[in-house]
Amino acid sequence: MARKMDKIIITCAVTGGVHTPTMSDALPITPDEIARQSIEAAEAGASIIHLHARDPETGRPTPDPEVFMQFLPRIKQSTDAVVNITTGGGLGMTIEERLAAALRASPEMCSLNMGSMNFALHPMAKKFNEWKHDWEKPFLESSDDFIFRNTFRDIARVLRELGDGHGTRFEHECYDIGHLYNLAYFIDAGLVKPPFLVQSIFGILGGIGAEMENVMFMKQTADRLFGADYVWSVLAAGRYQMPFVTQAAMLGGNVRVGLEDSLHIAKGKLAGSNAEQVRKVRRILEELGHEIASPAEARAALALKGGDMVKF
Repeated sequence: MARKMDKIIITCAVTGGVHTPTMSDALPITPDEIARQSIEAAEAGASIIHLHARDPETGRPTPDPEVFMQFLPRIKQSTDAVVNITTGGGLGMTIEERLAAALRASPEMCSLNMGSMNFALHPMAKKFNEWKHDWEKPFLESSDDFIFRNTFRDIARVLRELGDGHGTRFEHECYDIGHLYNLAYFIDAGLVKPPFLVQSIFGILGGIGAEMENVMFMKQTADRLFGADYVWSVLAAGRYQMPFVTQAAMLGGNVRVGLEDSLHIAKGKLAGSNAEQVRKVRRILEELGHEIASPAEARAALALKGGDMVKF
């Protein structure tokens, strides 16, 4: 069984590299918007803030460490939340580009995708006729021929350079059952040590489908592979977000919300901010009788190095 949690950790993924500016005016683009929405999400109850960066002019995902450094210090100075930096980046980025910001910032946490996969966004291109920027539609359409590369060599590199080199720990993103077995391989190899966070992800085209039975399938497989060594969390894309994270909490898991994962707050209604999603899931969890973990409690549960050990 996953490690028992007395309180639930809420992660908020603020902007991501999936959605494009046309899809929602609330999606934070500039460093100021990313910083402000991150701080608001932390104030609403998120103890971990997961971050990507975007070109301030076009909104396109960027790996540029200089852009990250325009919002990372502000978030750290304004909140005690754990800062979690992507190593997934965005479509078409090299592994060197995907690691650049994290190696510069030496954060407490990074995301780490646990396997290569088809990562398809192209159906979203059919939902809009007009676009704010020329790059958006071809960016989405090209994903029908995109393989999100995360080879065993790539994963080992991230674990060594960031884990061993910087004391960073990871949000191990598992988009399918095979990714859990990939993680088990790295545990057996001694490159991942408990306690580690497993983020089960549902509803991305190319990964495991958003079926409630799959939540139990993923958890049962992780329980069998990892026992009490892991901390379990769930995210789900789009309209599946709130039902799936609620189900995860009822099974003893932690949750992730945010505009990276879903742009909506209810059926047919766009969210006005990341904080609005955090407030909603917090209300649901508390009405179910759960308590929400503070950043200090999240750090203790995940054995993080502490906010004073980062380089921003």
